[in-house]
Amino acid sequence: MQTRPDPEQLLKRVQDEEARFQRARLKVFFGAAPGVGKTYAMLQEAHHKKAEGIDVVVGVAETHRRAETMALLEGLEVLPRRSGMYRGVDLEEFDLDGALARRPGLILVDELAHTNTPGSRHPKRWQDVMELLDAGIDVATTVNVQHLESLREIVAQITGVVVNERIPDTVLERSDEMELVDISVEELQGRLQEGKIYVPDQARHAIQRFFRKGNLLALRELALRRTADLVDADMRRYRDAEGIEDTWAAGQRLLVGITPRLSSETLIREARRMSEALGAAWIAVFVDEGNRLSDNERERLESHLRLVERLGGEGVALPGHGTLAEDLLSLARNRNVTQILIGQSNRSAWLERLRGGLLFELSRQAGRIHVHVIPVEQRETEAAPSKPLAPWWPGFPTLGLCGLYVGLATAVGLLASSRIELTDIVMLFTIPILLGGIRHGRAAALAASVLSVLAFDFFFVPPRFTFAVGDVRHLGTFAIMLGMGLVIGNLTERLRQQAIRAQHRELRTLALYRLGESLVQAGDQTSTVASAVRAVEAQFQTQVTFYLAGETGALESVDDLSHPVVDETDRSVAQWAFDHGQVAGQGTGVLPASKALFLPLRGAKGMLGVMALKSGEGPLWQEPDQRHLLESFANQTAMALERAALSAEAQSTRLKAEREELRSTLLSSISHDLRTPLAGITGAVTTLIEDPGVLSDLERTALMGSIQDEAFRMHRLVSNLLDLTRLESGAVALHREWVPAEEVVGSALSHLGRPGEGRDIQVSLERPGLLLHCDSILLEQVVINLVENALKFSPVEQPVEVRVFATGKATTIMVCDRGPGIPEGFESKIFDKLFRLPGRTPGSGSGAGLGLAICQGIVQAHGGKIQVTNRPDGGAQFVVFIPFEGEPPAIPAEEDPGE
Repeated sequence: MQTRPDPEQLLKRVQDEEARFQRARLKVFFGAAPGVGKTYAMLQEAHHKKAEGIDVVVGVAETHRRAETMALLEGLEVLPRRSGMYRGVDLEEFDLDGALARRPGLILVDELAHTNTPGSRHPKRWQDVMELLDAGIDVATTVNVQHLESLREIVAQITGVVVNERIPDTVLERSDEMELVDISVEELQGRLQEGKIYVPDQARHAIQRFFRKGNLLALRELALRRTADLVDADMRRYRDAEGIEDTWAAGQRLLVGITPRLSSETLIREARRMSEALGAAWIAVFVDEGNRLSDNERERLESHLRLVERLGGEGVALPGHGTLAEDLLSLARNRNVTQILIGQSNRSAWLERLRGGLLFELSRQAGRIHVHVIPVEQRETEAAPSKPLAPWWPGFPTLGLCGLYVGLATAVGLLASSRIELTDIVMLFTIPILLGGIRHGRAAALAASVLSVLAFDFFFVPPRFTFAVGDVRHLGTFAIMLGMGLVIGNLTERLRQQAIRAQHRELRTLALYRLGESLVQAGDQTSTVASAVRAVEAQFQTQVTFYLAGETGALESVDDLSHPVVDETDRSVAQWAFDHGQVAGQGTGVLPASKALFLPLRGAKGMLGVMALKSGEGPLWQEPDQRHLLESFANQTAMALERAALSAEAQSTRLKAEREELRSTLLSSISHDLRTPLAGITGAVTTLIEDPGVLSDLERTALMGSIQDEAFRMHRLVSNLLDLTRLESGAVALHREWVPAEEVVGSALSHLGRPGEGRDIQVSLERPGLLLHCDSILLEQVVINLVENALKFSPVEQPVEVRVFATGKATTIMVCDRGPGIPEGFESKIFDKLFRLPGRTPGSGSGAGLGLAICQGIVQAHGGKIQVTNRPDGGAQFVVFIPFEGEPPAIPAEEDPGE
């Protein structure tokens, strides 16, 4: 049947093709093992492209000193490599920045799975290639099959070697062209023995391990199959782009239609035998036509689908949209199926000819798809076909409504009979038939048509008010009215069923959307599991427990986030499902006596855990569509858990990097700041010790004063380090009390020592007796650090101002200087640990970058805030807000000593 293309699909197809045409092209030379000639083939391709006038540059070509490969580099521009040190070894790497600056038409980047040296922009070379493609540069590259992420376990099982350098499969799928470079196993082993791949000692070791014949045969098969899969995807994409609906038998693919009948087991096994003989993939499909399934039929259908999975096929439960033949052919053309298998019908031959049947419809519409009819034995124990959802008997209430519709049409016809023709009255009776079909279904439409025929005959056909028919031509009218009821009933019933299925699909889609939305909002493993538990329990009316893999690999139940549904005995079932990656438990073919169903949670890098479900009554997931919805829930949850784990890992890595950077910066800063006072102390002490007696008392006193100053400077630095450590560890306990502001400021200024000697420090209090609610010792440290900072950057002749005043529920301390001020944009960064303003380096008198960070920590511990602004007439002003609760205590009035 010719169907009209979906405009949205056509638009998406055009947009996808346009995007593929405009983007940079990636060509992959794909091989089964090292030494098959991938680099050689890539360099040959480069010479061909250069002859066509394309600007070709060799970014990386690993020749491994093979003479024939090195010879192909002649005549090609080779990009200089970037050198870098790693563990004392000078290594050369691909220069990504040089390639982006050179911007050739085509660049060759060998060994796509290569790991870059630490310090490179990207840890993997395939990420360099993706950046080149994003920049619009075509790339040719090479890779072996063992480097694909999805084949990690398979390759390790075959070769006994875990390949650490891997690329995501999506990189290979991104390729616009893939060329398989293949040679026989014997030829590859011969090249290895000739020393064309490794040096002789390495070759002997390799041929005994990785390059064994069995390993190479298996890897070659993997490479061929992977190439065939990508070529098949390209072919299907081309068929979609060209609007080709007929299947192409480039590779065999089978589809078998199944039902809940016992005889479907024969069809499934026959499909398995045919697929094995043809070496083809196969699909078993159940089309839900809207029939009610009994409990036995539902269990039997689930058993059929599990049998398909055990035999290596793909089980699909498909909601029906049209006829059974149309639904099967639609899926077959979409999946490029070449052969369809159906069971032999048990209906009589005359009924097949009358009603058409599945075989007739398939053979008429299949085109180039082969249709096989498999004889199956109808078993005596097989249940009768299930009753349809719309029975032929509408029931007395619906029958009464149909009678009412017909009665109204009859009344209208009697009133207008003198002014309209008999044929118009016939059309009038189509209204109750339509109403019955639309509102109540097929059975109501048929009942309305029968009642309409009787009413039309009794009230309007001569002789009137009898069921006798005077003109036999009216019998044809009766037949047309009955046929109209049958057609309208079938059409409206089909529309009703399609609407019901569409509603079910909408509900499933909405459930998946809500789950996805809640999982996206979940940031960590705990909230992810909690969101999944709520969604599964609400959708399937069941209890859920999540078992996640612990550090040792054993499953651990997340009981605080979900409801335990299994006992200790069933924990072994959960462990089995996790170890084997298969569904187990209630309603499955594996350990069906269990009280719960266990679904493995599989991520991209392996198993993450198991989801266990238990329902008090009949499980809702026994229906095929509900089972698939449950599996979709499990898959989405697994992806969200993996995303949360990756996010936590990235956060941990970032924190480690920040701590390492802080440690390096701290060591670098402290080494400079300690070196200066130590050098001064060492010089002064050396001078005093080696003095032959020529120094005067004044000079000796000056040297000793210098030692004291530098020791004081070191003491301040170490004290700041200790204070910062205590603040960050949370070891600081506040002892807040009401203290006079002048006492805190005065004590701070008295402890300044030499930095404050001879300097003009002006203190201004809003009023005498102004109180601060604070830890006086810690707040004194804030004032000391701020005043020292102001003295350091203010000219000697300029004053430093300290002002204290009350503002609402806080006391404000302001320290103002006449220094250069703070550059714009650094007002908040200046309080970061070890931060120095641009142009101020360690040892330049700017300090270690700890004082202001300590101030911020102490102020925030008080619940206050600190900020800095530039003064309009020059300099900076630091403002500290210390909040207080309640009212300050009243200061007792001093007694008059004269009284």
